[in-house]
Amino acid sequence: MKIVVLEPLGLAEEEIVSAFRNILGEAHELVIHNDRVDDIEKLKERAAGADVLVIANMPLNGEVIRSVDNLKLISVAFTGVDHVDLEACKERNILVCNSAGYSTSSVAELTFGLILSLLRNIVPLDGRTREGKNKDGYSQRDLCGKTLGIVGAGAIGLKVARIGKAFGCNVIAYNRSVKDNLKEMDIRQTTLEEVLSESDIVSIHVPLNENTKGLINKEKIDLMKESAILINTARGPIIDNEALAKALMEGKIAGAGIDVFDMEPPLPLDYPLLHTPNTVVAPHVGFATKEAMIRRAKIVFENILKWIEGNPQNIM
Repeated sequence: MKIVVLEPLGLAEEEIVSAFRNILGEAHELVIHNDRVDDIEKLKERAAGADVLVIANMPLNGEVIRSVDNLKLISVAFTGVDHVDLEACKERNILVCNSAGYSTSSVAELTFGLILSLLRNIVPLDGRTREGKNKDGYSQRDLCGKTLGIVGAGAIGLKVARIGKAFGCNVIAYNRSVKDNLKEMDIRQTTLEEVLSESDIVSIHVPLNENTKGLINKEKIDLMKESAILINTARGPIIDNEALAKALMEGKIAGAGIDVFDMEPPLPLDYPLLHTPNTVVAPHVGFATKEAMIRRAKIVFENILKWIEGNPQNIM
């Protein structure tokens, strides 16, 4: 069986090979591409003859998928699969698996990094300190006692909720379905509108799909307190980032911490959120800790093993 890794997985090649051999042994051919290409014809050439493709967050369109005659499985080294043409996979009876859970703690930890950076003005004060200045003009706010609103109570949202409670936050949550976990944690599940209007911090943790694209639009941002901050470590298009930038410029909310955008960084220099006040941005790093990269490589190859054994897991 030929297994082709179409893009870098955040690990050295020898680490990928080691994870592969530990799980799948020596019986299969492994081809690793250590650079990412966008050219369709080049991707077709790289994917040719593969029984299994491995990608991370690189878009994989139907033209490439349909060109691979033997393709039976796509093992995605990512939680979301909205960058894969699932219709083409369905048409060709190709199974798609994701790497659920590999970055749950990593994304949750970055969420609080962004929250604390904003509440304590860490980024601008670092610059002032290096310039021989003090904290004058910059506020300092506690996290303890704040109302933390979770939008999306999946694995990452629940992890953020638990950490929030450990910090002494009053945690409330919105989720489309009733979550017993929230009740067990003594967290009130309520409407999206109430989460937005009552929270001092709103943190986004829903997947991107046709129901959540543009979920946090101008109308929803207008419900937030002027003193509130908005955090997005989920997927960029869930928020209308132009509306968010306008709200920040007009002081309608107090700040934003953003790790995901409606395109993958590098961002154009005129991207609106690069020029808004009280905004901390990161180039989509929430998932990318060393430990998470090792976890996801194991999941990717375990997905393949389970499929070979006739007991596929993490099916999308």
